[in-house]
Amino acid sequence: MYLVIFKAIVNSLDDDYSTMAQQLRDLAINSYNCVEFNAVTEGSNEIALSYWHSLEDIKQWKQDKLHLKAQELGKAKWYRDYSVEITQVLRSYKSI
Repeated sequence: MYLVIFKAIVNSLDDDYSTMAQQLRDLAINSYNCVEFNAVTEGSNEIALSYWHSLEDIKQWKQDKLHLKAQELGKAKWYRDYSVEITQVLRSYKSI
């Protein structure tokens, strides 16, 4: 399993952002085999965590037309700065 960690400094979020975020979450899960996708914004900090079965799924997701459009909008108006990290999950467990 792989984890994509998206961290951003928010510039300005609007209604278009909220709509796009929901569309991207649904697209990742329904079309690119994303297992789980969670995002939180607190003040000017945003973090999104998405879990994937393969690096190939992540690569295809990154190249999706809607995702590419969101990347452009993110750079142009929604975020001041952002970073992406991809890690492999070595162990995972949950409480009861």
